[in-house]
Amino acid sequence: MADRGKIYGIGVGPGDPEYMTIKAVRLIGECDIIAVPGEDPRESVAYKIAAAAVPEVDMKECIGISMPMVKNRELISGFHRNAADRIERILDEGKNIAYLTLGDVTLYCTFSYLQNMLEADGYEAELVSGISSVSAAAARIGLPLAEWNENLHVIPGLHGDEECLKLPGTCVIMKSASRIKEVKESLRKSGRTVRAVENCGMENERIFRSLDEIPDDAGYFTLIIAKE
Repeated sequence: MADRGKIYGIGVGPGDPEYMTIKAVRLIGECDIIAVPGEDPRESVAYKIAAAAVPEVDMKECIGISMPMVKNRELISGFHRNAADRIERILDEGKNIAYLTLGDVTLYCTFSYLQNMLEADGYEAELVSGISSVSAAAARIGLPLAEWNENLHVIPGLHGDEECLKLPGTCVIMKSASRIKEVKESLRKSGRTVRAVENCGMENERIFRSLDEIPDDAGYFTLIIAKE
């Protein structure tokens, strides 16, 4: 349908509004609807980041998209389907949607599930890359992620699997805060040099320059960089 709207999956970066790209700022300003994961969209971290860079976003219609973090694949698929149906009704009205997401939209982002459903139904979706927490955290520490011919491995959680720490090069570990004690022990055995950033780019950011500095109560947005 020629009069359908288009949805943009927009990465707003990890926390600092100044990390937002010019393209992201422009599209957020141009789109008719702002969509954000969560029940209360204007209280979400992604929305607050965008609002700091694009003040006019407060004047736009904003909808919350329910995307709960559950492990039951059948249950989560139902939530994704309901979300896609809701978005499609808006797109059928010819309205464009800016779907805001933390970090980069191509890296462990829930928007990918919606994108697959929407495109399968014949709707147009475009990804707008943002600065990932991986790159931002390394920059905050002042540490190159990879040099010369080093390998780089991004690991979505280290839950009892120490084999990945035997991979050559730099290991970036995400989403391990719930088992941080076990992760720290695995890292200690690996002999790697460890640094970490919690809440990168946010007001409550903390930088840890050694394994011993990382607290056992590190928060969800803690990213660990482990170099050989």
